[in-house]
Amino acid sequence: MRGMAQGTSQRTTIRQIADQAGVSIATVSRVLNGRGDVSDETRDNVTRVIRENGYTANRSARGLSAGRTGFVGVVVPLVFPAYFSGILDGAAEALFERDLQIVLSPTRQEHDREVSVLDRLHGVTDGSLIILPAESSEELERHLDNGFRFVVVDPLMRLDERIPSVSAANISGADQAMRHLLDLGHRRIAQIAGPSGWLATEDRRRGYRAALASAGILPDPTLEVESIPEIDPGRDAAASLLALPDPPTAIFAFNDDSAIGAIQAARERGLRVPEDLSVVGFDDVEHATIVSPALTTVRQPLAEMGRTAVSILSRLLEGQSFETLHVELATRLVVRDSTAPPKRA
Repeated sequence: MRGMAQGTSQRTTIRQIADQAGVSIATVSRVLNGRGDVSDETRDNVTRVIRENGYTANRSARGLSAGRTGFVGVVVPLVFPAYFSGILDGAAEALFERDLQIVLSPTRQEHDREVSVLDRLHGVTDGSLIILPAESSEELERHLDNGFRFVVVDPLMRLDERIPSVSAANISGADQAMRHLLDLGHRRIAQIAGPSGWLATEDRRRGYRAALASAGILPDPTLEVESIPEIDPGRDAAASLLALPDPPTAIFAFNDDSAIGAIQAARERGLRVPEDLSVVGFDDVEHATIVSPALTTVRQPLAEMGRTAVSILSRLLEGQSFETLHVELATRLVVRDSTAPPKRA
């Protein structure tokens, strides 16, 4: 295994070829595949760089001879929401750079379907990325014990230390969102949380409450509601908060869709955002920039989460050692137009 790792580390990647030739990865791919939509000059340049580096596009034969298939499974609840597609985009690019083929397996958030998918992937792929898995830590450990290599992206529940994972800094992100609202002068800040028990929900709730405590504000249970992280449930949750006798002046939603639902609920009550109500989301998916007003939100590095998971999996397959199997990527507040100081009486 050590010898295989050393041989892999010396190979030139398609990204390195692109960088040396001064072209995109897609252009290198077109040249390798004999496509005609490349100028003769560019084709000659790329071909020269490929020849100088001894690059071989088809590594599948080498992988098969070493017991590798050249395929990596990506198990994801759903493909179409922007959150999952952001992670998939980064993972797919990283796999392409390593000349690995992706086997995409949506589970529709069904536990039994996920179990079946992982059982089928074991043996026909080299390993897998599992995004927001429905299986418990104990179930995932059994896959490890059976020799299957995988990395969890955004764990739904807390995992055993042996299970490699990539996640975002949820507590820090929530703290940034809350400090922004507190600095603006808000004191009645509501939360629209995700389902109870989810790891991200509990971490963001910790950040929410810790920020309130640092400002000397006691948590108010009436300002804390849970919602499925979608627009319609978020709108309903926000409507219940805005109907309180003493409604909040700001809402921190634990995902962007819930935040967009909150903006809709405010409009339905004749409230203006941000003049009458400030709203902050979490994720910074594409919807955050096209909603009006543009959403202030906490950016998760979704594509980088996918890329990092591929990097960890590649090192696992090559038998490399790790200082830690758990990576937490930084989050960052992006201030747009949905937040402002509260109205004064």
